[in-house]
Amino acid sequence: MMKIEDVMNENVILVEENEQVSHARNLMLKHGYSRILVVNQEGKPVGILTEKDLIRKMRSNGPKWKRRTIDNISIHRIMTPNPVTISPFKEVREAVELMIKNDISSVPVVDEDEIVGIVTKSDLMEFYNQKYTGKWKVSQLMTDDVVTVNENHSIGHVISLMEDKNIGKVVVIRDKEPVGIITSANISFANVEDPETGVSVEKIAFLRKADGQEKRNVREVSMLTASDIMNNHLIKIGQDEDAAMAADVMMKKDVSGIPVVKDDELMGIITKTDIIRGIQ
Repeated sequence: MMKIEDVMNENVILVEENEQVSHARNLMLKHGYSRILVVNQEGKPVGILTEKDLIRKMRSNGPKWKRRTIDNISIHRIMTPNPVTISPFKEVREAVELMIKNDISSVPVVDEDEIVGIVTKSDLMEFYNQKYTGKWKVSQLMTDDVVTVNENHSIGHVISLMEDKNIGKVVVIRDKEPVGIITSANISFANVEDPETGVSVEKIAFLRKADGQEKRNVREVSMLTASDIMNNHLIKIGQDEDAAMAADVMMKKDVSGIPVVKDDELMGIITKTDIIRGIQ
């Protein structure tokens, strides 16, 4: 079995724990990362900031009058502390086990207290494609129980679902047919000022009396919905296809999950986590 050093990414982007979330988000957007490693002033890993951390903070940002823009918060306040690490000399399967056991998508690689790389689910997907083509069908690895929303659900509802069920994506359906997908990235980097309700501040409606008048003036409510932020360039796959094909599509299209369909009806979803479970 190959070792972690054979599959890890040595180009690790780091942020210091006292920097603002805006800096981390900009780096994540620039490089297309869903997570970023956090270090202290000595360069030692102290945490990891993920899209899920951003969503969790967006949901629990307190009463409206107390809220601060998430970008102005220090990274250490919302990061996941004490990241799980792995030695570069461990077997690849051990990274899979750590990710599944701890529900994480990456593991910093540390040798003698020094960061030497990071191994992600994407790295393990490439490994799967090299070693496991023809081993599993999509139907054998996919998740049957798919969390779905409809196009008119608010962003707040989507955030609550993802947080409550600890998932990174939901499928948007119309009459049982998948029409879009929403991932952690869609929400983490969306311009949503009031994520608990899904209402953008500049669109919030209010009801107030006109100056000195009994008649009330009403401004129209405009709420951001699932259809506003979903990715509607939906990729689908059949349940009898090779799981390696699903892995290849995810890597080429830079997506973390693909709805599985039969005659256009949603049957399940296959994700990076599902794929790496096939590594034995």
